[in-house]
Amino acid sequence: MVRSWEDRIVNTIVIFILGLTSLAAILPLMYVLSVSITPFSEVLKHGGFILLPKAITFQAYHELFTTTNIPRAFWITIFITVVGTVVNLVLTSLMAYPLSRRNLPGRGFFLFMIVFTMLFSGGLIPTYLIVKNLGLLNSVWSMILPNAVWSFNVLIMKSFFENIPEELFESARMDGAKEFRILWQIVLPLAVPSMLTVGLFYMVGHWNEFFQAIMYVTDRNLYPLQVVIREVLMMTQLPLLENAENVLPTETMQMAAVITASLPIILVYPFIQKHFTKGMLLGAVKG
Repeated sequence: MVRSWEDRIVNTIVIFILGLTSLAAILPLMYVLSVSITPFSEVLKHGGFILLPKAITFQAYHELFTTTNIPRAFWITIFITVVGTVVNLVLTSLMAYPLSRRNLPGRGFFLFMIVFTMLFSGGLIPTYLIVKNLGLLNSVWSMILPNAVWSFNVLIMKSFFENIPEELFESARMDGAKEFRILWQIVLPLAVPSMLTVGLFYMVGHWNEFFQAIMYVTDRNLYPLQVVIREVLMMTQLPLLENAENVLPTETMQMAAVITASLPIILVYPFIQKHFTKGMLLGAVKG
């Protein structure tokens, strides 16, 4: 296929814009990573800005994991992310599947209520009172159950389920399959791309859990990672000493804390990236 010069110009412009956008995303991360593993004396020599470290030290990470509550918060966040995502996917699937069936009694009313919750909420104080009366305060479940189902994700999965050919359901019912068996053996295997997409949304939300933690948890031993990271980032800068190599300035620990909070999601995303666009299109476009 021969491309015209207009197409080449457009492609060049698009590549140039994408390159600038990529640099805008990568350079800040490179800066944070470089400062976190560079001796502070080297950082000072370069005026506080360094992208490619000439000397490497992991003292900031050692201090971060030995003098703060980061290790415990890390495991709490992993528990919240794994268990919370499983709970989210189970409840979202069980809610989206019946709503995708057009013969469901009261289907329009239930869909209206779901959309209504996307526009209006009960408020902060009523939600806090519900969590308190359920006995969830100072519990990891207070960071999982209040957001067990996201209305937007229910609509995405519902739209995907509606795109499954009706003949599959009729064939399964003729073979004697009930609704739960149809959901488990037919619908969910076909919904893997959509499930991975919705699961990514839930996973990132749980990993970045912050607001519910500061609202419902006062026990510092139950703080998730983001709350502990916030405490590290708000630490007062230590005064610079003449021998900067023998001290660990707060700035290096702050950069190490940011990398610690960001790296797991960055590592996980490439493995499900190929399903992301496909899942969004299947769940949002009705054919």
